[in-house]
Amino acid sequence: MAEPDSALLSLNTATVRAQWDLPSIIDGCARHNIRGISPWRDQVARAGLKQSASRIRDAGLVLSGYCRGGMFPAVDRESRRAALDDNKRAVDEALTLGAPCLVLVVGGLPKDRDGIIRSKDMHGAREMVRDGIGDLLEYARPAGMPLAIEPLHPMYAADRACVNTMAHANALCDELGTGLGIAVDAYHVWWDPDLQQQIERAGNASPSRLLAYHICDWLVPTTDLLNDRGMMGDGVIDLPLIRSWMEAAGYRGMHEVEIFSADNWWKRDPDDVLMTVRVRHRDAS
Repeated sequence: MAEPDSALLSLNTATVRAQWDLPSIIDGCARHNIRGISPWRDQVARAGLKQSASRIRDAGLVLSGYCRGGMFPAVDRESRRAALDDNKRAVDEALTLGAPCLVLVVGGLPKDRDGIIRSKDMHGAREMVRDGIGDLLEYARPAGMPLAIEPLHPMYAADRACVNTMAHANALCDELGTGLGIAVDAYHVWWDPDLQQQIERAGNASPSRLLAYHICDWLVPTTDLLNDRGMMGDGVIDLPLIRSWMEAAGYRGMHEVEIFSADNWWKRDPDDVLMTVRVRHRDAS
């Protein structure tokens, strides 16, 4: 198998968000010859939307995605409407930045306005997700902004995403139609016994549903369910195998490194982190 092309490397800005603000991350990517970037909305808001778009463009970077929309379920209609309005703003931001897709972390069980889960109705939550994505598609599709569902590991089903498998994401794409695809995050889906077949299913759709590919590694033991992701090669995910499935299914997009690591990589010199990202993308993914 060929080594990953360095031109396909992208940095999800969460990887060094504890050390740098967005302008510094943009400068760091340019300095380390990392061509791609995927910023988060809160970072863009602090740096300014138009200013961020200009900085990214002037640095010669391209976006691999934009993080994130979603979080559709809520306990009342007014809150669901507010979520839809916020997602429409995310679509507008993604268009201004020139993102190829808006990544959706769809949300889990319905929460109240204080962020407290108030329902155990998982089926109802998934209906809210389906309806929310459908409503957002009515706005995003004419604007030309693809939406990418990111299935999250089942450990996040209650609070972050009740879409947990590629099969579920593919089914939503079947139901809701064009303009909707999938962001495949190896950290979240590596365990799935049907992963290869579901990647093939997504890639064989017309057009392809494979809109984004995120990489990092699963550490054993994992000490924090959110903030203990590993650098590629430090864990148990067979990243070259998953990449081969993505490529066999026709994916030719970027490899976006996304690492949440409160006790390790977020404590390191960010220039060292980016140098390690380049090496591990070449050698371990």
